[in-house]
Amino acid sequence: MGRTGTPVRRWAPGALALVLVVGGLTACTPDRPAPEDEAADLAAALTSGTFDAVALAEGATPQAAADARAAAYAGLGDRAPEVTVASVTPDPEDEDRATAALDVRWDLDAAEPWTYTVRAALVRGGDAEDPDAWQVRWSPALLAPDLVAGEELATVREPAERGDVLGDGGVVLVEDRPVQRIGIDRTLGDPATQDADARALAAALGLDPDAYAAQVAASGERAFVQAIVVREGDPAYDVGALTAATTVRAVADTLPLAPTRGFARAVLGTVGEATAEVVEASGGAVVAGDLAGLSGLQERYDAALRGTPGLAVRALSADGAAVRELFTVPAVPGADLRTTLSADLQTDAEGVLAGVEPASAIVALRASTGEVLAAASGPGSAGVSTAMLGQYAPGSTFKIATALGWLRSGATPTTTVACPPTTTVEGRTFENFPGYPAAALGDVPLRTAFAHSCNTAFIGARDAVPQAALAGAAAALGLTGQGDLGFSAFLGDVPSEATGTDHAASMIGQGRVLASPLGMATVAASVGRGERVTPRLVLDPPAAAPDGPDATDGDGGGADAADAATSAPTATGAPAAPSAPATPAAPLTAAEAGTLRELMRAVVTEGGGSALADVPGGDVAAKTGTAQFGTGPELQNHAWLVALQGDLAVAVFVEVGEFGSTTAGPLLEAFLSAAAG
Repeated sequence: MGRTGTPVRRWAPGALALVLVVGGLTACTPDRPAPEDEAADLAAALTSGTFDAVALAEGATPQAAADARAAAYAGLGDRAPEVTVASVTPDPEDEDRATAALDVRWDLDAAEPWTYTVRAALVRGGDAEDPDAWQVRWSPALLAPDLVAGEELATVREPAERGDVLGDGGVVLVEDRPVQRIGIDRTLGDPATQDADARALAAALGLDPDAYAAQVAASGERAFVQAIVVREGDPAYDVGALTAATTVRAVADTLPLAPTRGFARAVLGTVGEATAEVVEASGGAVVAGDLAGLSGLQERYDAALRGTPGLAVRALSADGAAVRELFTVPAVPGADLRTTLSADLQTDAEGVLAGVEPASAIVALRASTGEVLAAASGPGSAGVSTAMLGQYAPGSTFKIATALGWLRSGATPTTTVACPPTTTVEGRTFENFPGYPAAALGDVPLRTAFAHSCNTAFIGARDAVPQAALAGAAAALGLTGQGDLGFSAFLGDVPSEATGTDHAASMIGQGRVLASPLGMATVAASVGRGERVTPRLVLDPPAAAPDGPDATDGDGGGADAADAATSAPTATGAPAAPSAPATPAAPLTAAEAGTLRELMRAVVTEGGGSALADVPGGDVAAKTGTAQFGTGPELQNHAWLVALQGDLAVAVFVEVGEFGSTTAGPLLEAFLSAAAG
């Protein structure tokens, strides 16, 4: 064959034509090495960076090849390509030459890998000791397409546009809004001036002057060292005064923010620069400098909201003047998060609670759907979501569940029940609330006992409503057994077993019975709808973007003073789908719900909720609640009130108050009046 003069073999018809093809190469002369092994060694070397096993032609050395690879790939960090031999093709005119096609794949934390093919020239005969050995002609183009000596690869990350958070009716709640990043510019002034300005700025912002000055001193000579991010127009900060010093300046930017500083903050959460924990938990999807959800819904659905960043790989000339773009993956915008929050009702609820000093909450649901329209926690909650996560004894509002259990035992609103001034269970005396009307004592209809919230009557029904039946009634009303709702929430907890005083306390919503304002709003919504309601806050939870895996006020240090989060982040991967609620053993029926509405309406027409009789917007049905906590002189009351008005189910809670009617009542009246317009 070829120049060797090897005779051409002739084969009999029907015999197997022996043509040895390995990766496209036809072997020529028996016992002479084929180039496939050298191509495989080259592929391994390009992957690992070690070229000792590669025979290089024309004076190239393994060390020089390794150095060239290291320099070209330095801008790609510690990543390495995966290189495989695609084919080896002989030169049809020269059996001592061949070309190897090598497929190269890089995983660069983009939506798709960077792949390309390079071609290596293989020659035989350059080794004096083994003239049949194959060698590789080294070229920078083996490292990346058309790469030339001196060029280096670099990646440029393009952040994705973060999805908005939408509310009821598609109203935008959280979107990019203008902010000012305030800090020290190291390119201005001298170190002494920067130090003095840093200390003064920190003092003005309530930060640690020594810590911030040290941060400035340790930064690069051209760095901008952020102290705080301020929402544009925030009256709490005089940006002009803060930036009057020589080295302090404000940099305009945007951040995903709600309409106001406190709007549904504990529920929606915050967005800020990804912490080290978030970066580590993301598995490479988030890098330092990226924005990430740090709390609330922004954290739980971060993988979907943040989208997928774009990526470009560029070849840069040694002097940086020439740039070639080799690979581009466009950024994929994040998905919008659709919530049920009503911008108007949430604002109304927060306005009503603005002057309440103790922890407090107002939760409003659309009874027909379970959609959470408002979930407001007052300033006394100090950033904690009292509305969604509070765990408190619900007091007499729980009598809605007790009444359901009682009705299931055969009672009706007209059933005569005993309401004595006191009742004793295992030596413990239970009383009605101070000022309980004398006219509602004695033998009264169940409707009257419910309307005036007679503790002794409901405790007296404990034989008719065993603890298991009480727990079943609570589950039927949606207070328990709901599973994961798709957002951080606690509804309630009712023990399935209790006896004696423990059972007696459960009958009036105390002892081991716990509920959140969200939980009691759910109970009211279930009564309004006529079947158990499951609260909904997130509609059609978005899936995470490809490769994607409670807030308090911040104190600076690079966070928005109005929108910073200090809660510990969790993993930023795709959220788990909400789990399905368990079906109650005895579901709530429409007839039962109708009777409960009748009882709740009596609270307004003849009982402790009479102040709600003339609230605009239609008839109100309600249940007051007061739950004692503490002991002796430290004994205090939780104040509750739940209500139904049309399709609106509301729970109002104040952690420390007088009574449900006197403390929570005016708040509910104000909220319903605002909601009615």
